[in-house]
Amino acid sequence: MKITLTPEESERFFHNALCNGLSYFRGYGLVLDYDKEPYQKAKQDLTKDNKSACFEDVLMRMLANGGELRVIDEECDGDYNRAIKIADVYEKVQNSPIDALMDMANEQDDACTADCILQTVFFDEVIFG
Repeated sequence: MKITLTPEESERFFHNALCNGLSYFRGYGLVLDYDKEPYQKAKQDLTKDNKSACFEDVLMRMLANGGELRVIDEECDGDYNRAIKIADVYEKVQNSPIDALMDMANEQDDACTADCILQTVFFDEVIFG
C-alpha cells in the first residue's frame, strides 16, 4: 500500500517528529547540525513582533527558506552523515512505515513513531532501533 501525503501533511508530520523524536538520534551517535546564519534568519522571521518560536518551528522555517538540516555521525566514521532539504520532507515522510504514518495521522504518535519518520526522511529507511 502506498500512502500519499500533501506537502502540508508532510510538514506537520515531520515537525511533530522533530518535537518528539529528535533526542533519539543522540542515542545512535548522531547529532543534528545546521548552518547558524540560516537558523538565525529563520528565528528572526518567526520572532518579529515579539512572538516566540520553539526550536523545531525555527528548523522548519529554515527548511522552508531553502536551508538544510544535517545529521552528523559521530560513531561510525561518517557512514550515516546525511543532509535534507524541504523537498526531502515532502518526498520521504510518506515512505515511513505505515504504522508510524497511521499513528501520526490519528494523533496517537510517540517518540518511537517520530523516530521512524525521522530515520525514513534522513536515511530512506529505519536503520536504528
